[in-house]
Amino acid sequence: MSIRMKRISELKERKITRRATRNFDSEGRRIYDEFEYDLPYNPTHKGNERERLYAKIIDLILFFLIFHYGFNKIIIVSLFFSIASVLIYGAVSESIFGTTLGKKLFKLKVIDDFGSYPKILRSLFRNVLSFTNFFPVFEDVVSGPNSSYEASKTTMHFSMHMNNKLCKTYIVKESQIPEIKRRLNHKILN
Repeated sequence: MSIRMKRISELKERKITRRATRNFDSEGRRIYDEFEYDLPYNPTHKGNERERLYAKIIDLILFFLIFHYGFNKIIIVSLFFSIASVLIYGAVSESIFGTTLGKKLFKLKVIDDFGSYPKILRSLFRNVLSFTNFFPVFEDVVSGPNSSYEASKTTMHFSMHMNNKLCKTYIVKESQIPEIKRRLNHKILN
């Protein structure tokens, strides 16, 4: 019998849904059915795409300013060098500290499927992929019947999940790390 560590991708979260039935009890109260579901645990938080985008821009601006004003490079060269620097800096910083300066400002951490900081090659690969998945996602939003503003609109946000899916990494809030560690510390017996 061997003991192995759980992975974040294997964690489940129990959800209970209550649905009203057409039946009532003797006092006239509606009777509800309860359904339990085991859903995959999602350690990410709502709005993380925007925070990740801003964090990457902060890191880029920092290196751009260093190359443009510190080394007196022209704008296009400064931009090229700043992109290359962010890739290398991100890989090293995420594998040692789990974060970059931009992510630190938003209190974000990068963890792998075991809840640890990613290894340097995995982090380098996810940083290279992060520049390839900067494509916008458009969504049609239809407001409810009681809305007093525009009936429908199209919103745009950036989808930055491909790099994490391929590298099996997660961007989480620093405050979530203890809960994730607690969930992962339960051993699985094979």
